[in-house]
Amino acid sequence: MQYQIELPSWVVKDCEKLPTCLPQLEDRMETIIRFARSNFEYETGGPFAAGVFDKTTGRVVSIGVNRVVPCLNSSAHAEIVAISLAQQKLQTFDLGADPSIEYQLVVNGRPCAMCFGAIPWSGIRSVVYAASGEQIEQITGFDEGPIHPQWQSELQKRGIEVVDGVLAEQACDVFRQFAASGQPVYNSRAGGPPSSS
Repeated sequence: MQYQIELPSWVVKDCEKLPTCLPQLEDRMETIIRFARSNFEYETGGPFAAGVFDKTTGRVVSIGVNRVVPCLNSSAHAEIVAISLAQQKLQTFDLGADPSIEYQLVVNGRPCAMCFGAIPWSGIRSVVYAASGEQIEQITGFDEGPIHPQWQSELQKRGIEVVDGVLAEQACDVFRQFAASGQPVYNSRAGGPPSSS
C-alpha cells in the first residue's frame, strides 16, 4: 500500500524556472495565482495553488497545486500538497522546529476547513491568502466547509500570523475564469455549499 500525490509535469518544469527567492510578498502571491490558473487550464486539478516560503528571505521551499480529481484524493488540496512537499524536502514533520526560520504558507484563497486544521499541525508560522472563503463559494460553488468563526485569532493564539486580502481581485479573476470554464466543482456527492436559508 502506498499514499502518493504526484505533481503534474508542467508544475515541475515551471518550478525549475522560478527564482530561488521571491523577497516581495506580492511576487509570491502572483506566482501562486499563476500556478492556480495554469492548474485548471491544463485540467490537472482545481483552481487552487499554495506555496511554502521562508518568510524573511522569500526562499521558495515548495509549490503545490490542487490534485483532488486526478489523484482521486479528497485531501489533495493545494495547501496539503505544498506543506507535505516542504516537510519531505526539509525532512521534518514540524516546519516550526527551527526557531531561526519562519515558514510562510501563501495561498490564492482562504484555507478551507480541512486545510485550516492542518496548519497548526504543520509548524507553519505565517499564512497569507488572497480571496476570502465567501468569495470562493459565491464565485465557484465550492463548499469551503464549516471553519471556526474566529479562525484567524485561533491561529494567532498559536503564534501563527495571518495576512488576508493580498491580490484578492487577481485571485477572484482566476475563480471567475474557472467558473466560466465549465470544469467540475467537486464537492462531496456533487453538492454545493449549504443553503443560507
